Amino acid sequence: MTLRPFTGLLFSCACLAQQLAQTPPMGWNSWNKFAEKINGQTVKEIADAMVSSGMKDAGYVYVNIDDTWQGKRDAEGVLQPNEKFPDMKGLADYVHSKGLKIGIYSSPGPKTCAGYEGSYQHEAQDAQTWAAWGIDYLKYDWCSAKDVYKDEEMPAVYKKMGDALKATGRPIVFSLCQYGKQKVWEWGAASGGNLWRTTGDIEASWKSMSSIGFDKQTGLDQYAGPGHWNDPDMLEVGNDRMDAVEDKCHMSLWAMLAAPLLAGNDIRSMSDDTKEILLNKELIAIDQDKLGRQGTRVTKDGRTETWMKPLSNGDMAVAMFNRDDRDQLMIVKWSDLGITGKHEVRDVWHHADRGRIKDLFEAEVSSHGAVVIRVAK
Repeated sequence: MTLRPFTGLLFSCACLAQQLAQTPPMGWNSWNKFAEKINGQTVKEIADAMVSSGMKDAGYVYVNIDDTWQGKRDAEGVLQPNEKFPDMKGLADYVHSKGLKIGIYSSPGPKTCAGYEGSYQHEAQDAQTWAAWGIDYLKYDWCSAKDVYKDEEMPAVYKKMGDALKATGRPIVFSLCQYGKQKVWEWGAASGGNLWRTTGDIEASWKSMSSIGFDKQTGLDQYAGPGHWNDPDMLEVGNDRMDAVEDKCHMSLWAMLAAPLLAGNDIRSMSDDTKEILLNKELIAIDQDKLGRQGTRVTKDGRTETWMKPLSNGDMAVAMFNRDDRDQLMIVKWSDLGITGKHEVRDVWHHADRGRIKDLFEAEVSSHGAVVIRVAK
């Protein structure tokens, strides 16, 4: 099948996709921790833990099922869940009863990444099925689509599902997962996307996280805003292959990037360190700021760098990142932020006011760590 490339304007009225995701989506996704071992009962337990842990109150609302839920199509072509998910409508109802929303996963190709049934030639039918179940979020992963489409057809292929979701009449957040190919940030919103992956998959390692977060988001800030977000992939906080300092850095960078915050750990058994990181409401407020601006790097000195994110009340979020293997004394000059004089400073990780400070702020930043401050206007 050949689809003509879509050439819609980035900010046409269809681009905001039903006015969803006015701030970056927050929630949880099953893949990073559970992969193919996810099932309906675990999803229910995660939903329970989202409430009891305080995640829901902090803003995490989506409980997203990734790959391996799919069964076979029936005689009419309607996709059925497999034995791990015996009642998808009932599961959605359960998640909704907790005040949460539920997400699902598919591919525009014949098969998903894990080899399960994709949505190829069943786009409208699948969208209607998900809407009937009560699905609120779709992650749509390119995978085997490469076997039936050319890469340059991506905008039209994704728009086909974007239109199908819209036609259901149900508000469904549309997450484009095609690894940043074809400069998706230039057309993702026009294809109905609310967020789009900017890179390949993240791994639970300092090398992977820092490469994706620091090195591969430059220049993309102009494409992010209410309803349409750059997505550097899910959070690896709490998955035990980075230490607490690195997890804090990870969370800090994603907040500065106005990135979707989709936890990927086992919410049922979080450590105190992981809870502190994921539930930092001051940092979450920076990510969720209604202005919707993605932060940018303002200075870089060797292995240290400073990022700034303007906020809706005129304040600035400022993050000092140390990518070096040794602790470093870092200085932020107000002149680098385009301001002068004295300004009130709030330490976001220590939840402490640092006073009215003139000209510059300095802090000792741990190796692979971050210090985040809020500088009043």
